[in-house]
Amino acid sequence: MNNEELIPRRGNYRKLISYQKSETVFDITYYFCHKYLNRGDRTIDQMIQAARSGKQNKQIIFF
Repeated sequence: MNNEELIPRRGNYRKLISYQKSETVFDITYYFCHKYLNRGDRTIDQMIQAARSGKQNKQIIFF
């Protein structure tokens, strides 16, 4: 194992792969909802909130 720590001590969570992937999922979900779903549909809010939760919780996402 190299000298690089798994989670940096300074808390730079934006460098974590899990955060970067969850941010990508949020961006794609946001774009999809606003492009392909009807405006005012509750599904849009639910999908975006779910994607935001994953991003805020910094959960590990495997592709």
